[in-house]
Amino acid sequence: MDAPLFDSIIIVFGLAILILFVCTRLRIPAIVGFLITGMLVGPHALGLIPDSQTVSTIAEIGIILLLFTIGMEFSFQNLLRIRRAVLIGGSVQVLLTIAVVAAVAMIAGLSVQQAIFFGFLLSLSSTAIVLSILQGRSEVESPHGRTALGILIFQDLVIIPMMLLVPILAGEAGEGASSIPMFLLTSVAILGFVIVSARWLVPYLLFQVARLRSKEIFLLSIVVICLFTAWLTASAGLSLSLGAFLAGLIISESEYSHEALGAILPFKDVFTSFFFISVGMLLNIGFLLENPAIILALTAGIVLLKAAVAGTATLAIGYSLRTAVLAGLSISQIGEFSFVLSESGASYGLIDNGMYQGFLAVTVISMIATPFLIDSAPRAAERAMRLSLPTRIRQGTVPETKTGEHEQKDHIIIIGFGLGGRNVARAARAADIPYVIVETNPETVREERDRGEPIHYGDATRRAVLAHAGIAAAKVLVIVISDPTATRRIVAAARRANPHLRIIARTRYMGDIAELSRLGADEVVPEEFVTSIEIFSRILSSYLVPRDEIERFAAEVRTDGYVLFRSSEAPAPALEDIGFYRPGAEIESLRVSAGAPISDQSLGEMNLRRRFGVTVLAIRRGAGVITAPCGDTRIEEDDICVVIGPEDRIADLEPLFRGEENGEENGR
Repeated sequence: MDAPLFDSIIIVFGLAILILFVCTRLRIPAIVGFLITGMLVGPHALGLIPDSQTVSTIAEIGIILLLFTIGMEFSFQNLLRIRRAVLIGGSVQVLLTIAVVAAVAMIAGLSVQQAIFFGFLLSLSSTAIVLSILQGRSEVESPHGRTALGILIFQDLVIIPMMLLVPILAGEAGEGASSIPMFLLTSVAILGFVIVSARWLVPYLLFQVARLRSKEIFLLSIVVICLFTAWLTASAGLSLSLGAFLAGLIISESEYSHEALGAILPFKDVFTSFFFISVGMLLNIGFLLENPAIILALTAGIVLLKAAVAGTATLAIGYSLRTAVLAGLSISQIGEFSFVLSESGASYGLIDNGMYQGFLAVTVISMIATPFLIDSAPRAAERAMRLSLPTRIRQGTVPETKTGEHEQKDHIIIIGFGLGGRNVARAARAADIPYVIVETNPETVREERDRGEPIHYGDATRRAVLAHAGIAAAKVLVIVISDPTATRRIVAAARRANPHLRIIARTRYMGDIAELSRLGADEVVPEEFVTSIEIFSRILSSYLVPRDEIERFAAEVRTDGYVLFRSSEAPAPALEDIGFYRPGAEIESLRVSAGAPISDQSLGEMNLRRRFGVTVLAIRRGAGVITAPCGDTRIEEDDICVVIGPEDRIADLEPLFRGEENGEENGR
C-alpha cells in the first residue's frame, strides 16, 4: 500500500474515534462526527492530510462503496408498499423543488442550465442520515417515516436520469434533437441491462456460486459484480458511482440479496465513514469563515424551502399536517447523491469553484443540523396543529397506522431445514403459527419455495439475514443446524437483535449447554441425551408411571444439567418415588361404532367394572374431553373411551364398542 495513503487512513480514523467518543457522550449522531473529522483533518483546516489527490481518492472510494450498499438495501418491493409516497410524494417533491430553485437561481442571474442543475442538487436529500436517525428512533414505520422513505426512494431512482441529463445541460451531448434520442437510448439501454441482469443473469450466477457453499467465493462474486457494472457504466460515459448503485440494485432483486448484503454489511459503516469524512475534508473552512452570514442564511433558506416543499408533497398524498411537518423537516437537508451530481457538474463546467465551495458549506451544515431538526420536529408539528386551517389539511384524508400489515409479528424463525427444521415447520403449520425459514442450501431453498414454503437463502450468522427474517418482531427462534460454531454466533446475534426473543437451540454435545446459555439461549437441547430421555419416558409409560411423574423426572434431569447422564456416581431418584408397576395392566382407547350396544347407555347401566374388570378413565367427544366420568355419563356414537384393565378383559370388552355382541350371542 502507498505509505502516504496508509498514513492518511490512520490519521483519519484515529481522530474519528476521539470525535465519535465525544459525539456519543453528547448524543450527537456518528455521521455528524465524521463530517467534523473531515473538516478538521482536511487541507483547509489542520492540514493533517494536505494532499488533495488523496482526498479525492478517498472520496471516490467512499462514494462508490456507499452507493453500492445503498443500492443493495433498495428493492422494487418497497414501491408496492409505499407506492403513493414514492410516485406522488416523490415526484411532487423533486419537480416542485427543481422549479422553485431554478426560478430563484435565474432571478439571481444564473443561466437556465445552471439554474436547473442547482435544482437537481437541492432536490435530493440524505438517505443515509435520515434512515439511520429514523431507525434509531424506531420511526421508520410511522406515517412520516414511510413518507420520508418513499420520497427518498424516488430521489434515489431519479438520480439516474439526472446524471444522464448533466452532459445535455452542459451542451456536450449533442445539439438540439440529437441529444434527446441519445439520452433516451442510453436510458433504455441501462434499464434493459438492469432488468435482464436482475431477472436472469445475476440470480443464475449467484445460484451457481451459492451451490459451492464457499463464503469467500460468494463475497468475491459480489465484489466482481459491483466492479464490472461500475466499469461498464464508466465505459458508457457515465460515472463509476452510478454503476455501483445499479450493481447494488441488480443484486437486491435476487433471492440472495440479503446474504449478499450480510456479506458486505460489516464494511458498510467503514464505507459510510469514508464518504462523510471525505465530504468534510473537501469543505474549505476558510471560505465558511469568510462568509458566515451568507452561508447560514442560504442554509436556513434552503432547509425551510425543502421542508415546505416536502410537507406539501406529504399533504398531496393525503396525510395530516402533523405528518407533513415531521416528514418535511426530516428530509430538509441536502443529500449524498448531490455530491455525486456536483462532481459531475463541476467536470462539465456547470458550477465554478466559488459556487462549489458554497454548495459544500451549505450541504455540510444542513447535514449537521438534521438530527436537531428531527428532534425539534414534534414541537413544530404541535404548533402547526394549533393553526386555524381546514380540517381536511389538519387531519388528512388517509388513516395513519404505524405498522404495515405486511409485517409478521410473534412468528417463529427456523434456522436450518433438515429433518428437525421440517418437523418444526410442520408443527407450526398445523397449529397455524406463522413461521419463516432460513437455509444455506440454495437447491433446498429453490425447491421448497416452489412448494410454497416461506424460506429464504442466507447465513443466519449475519444480522442482515436475521433482520430480513423479522428477528425484531419474532417470538421464537429455533436453531436446528449441525454447526456448533454457527449456532453460537446465531444465538449471540439474535439475542442482541431482540432481547425478548425466546431462543431454542439444538446442539450435538451436552458440553455446549453452558456456553449457549451464556450467549443467550433460553433452552438448549443436546442430541446425545434426547434419545435417552425419550427411551426412558417410553419405558416408564409402558409400566404405567403417571405422565406427571415422568415429566418431573425429566425436568430434574434438565435442571441438574443432565448430570444423571454424564456421571455414573450421580444420585438417581428412587423408583418408588416416580410411579407404580402393575403387571398385565393396559390402557387402550376404544371408539364407539354406529349401532354398538354400549351406545346411548350410561356407565352405571353397563357396569363395566363388575362385568369385565375394566374402568373408563376418560371420554373424548368431538373436540372436548370428559375426565373422570361418573355412572350417569351416557356413551354416544363416535365417542372415544380410554379404559384401563387386564389385556384379556379389554379384548372381551371390545365387541360392545363394535356392535358384535348381539350377533355373537345369537350365533351361540
